[in-house]
Amino acid sequence: MKKVKEEKQKLSDELYGLLTTVNFTDTFSTTNHIDDITTITNLIFNNSPKWLELLFTLRNKLVHIIGLKTNIPEDYNETFKIGGYVKFFKIFSISDCQVILGADDSHLNFRAIVKKDASISYNIKVITLVEFNNKTGKYYMNIIKPFHRLVVKQMVKKAFKKRL
Repeated sequence: MKKVKEEKQKLSDELYGLLTTVNFTDTFSTTNHIDDITTITNLIFNNSPKWLELLFTLRNKLVHIIGLKTNIPEDYNETFKIGGYVKFFKIFSISDCQVILGADDSHLNFRAIVKKDASISYNIKVITLVEFNNKTGKYYMNIIKPFHRLVVKQMVKKAFKKRL
């Protein structure tokens, strides 16, 4: 069994309702029946390898040139609650089985949904939703898409835990 797999996910009306339009979506899944949704979310988003930190630093230097957000938001806080942040992703919703994070910028808006269900394997789903606000958002996503898939797969792998 692979630790992470990419899968096609039929989006519910609830997920479609998170953004005005969904122009891009993907889903990566792993298995973890040990941890709660808060721990799983933190494993995915707060344990970046050094190469990923360097990649984000490079990304911020490059996109700053075209006017995209790279600064820390005024309301930034690392409290795991609605309105708090996990890295640079704002928490929009938390339940026992789902966390919705995201960011809005001039070029695109995105949401990352971390879901946990009772499936025997691949019970953790990380769903990305992207809404393009303009052509810059579409071009940006086309450029980063290969990196996005690599990065998200590596991030999701951090949450994998096999039952003992």
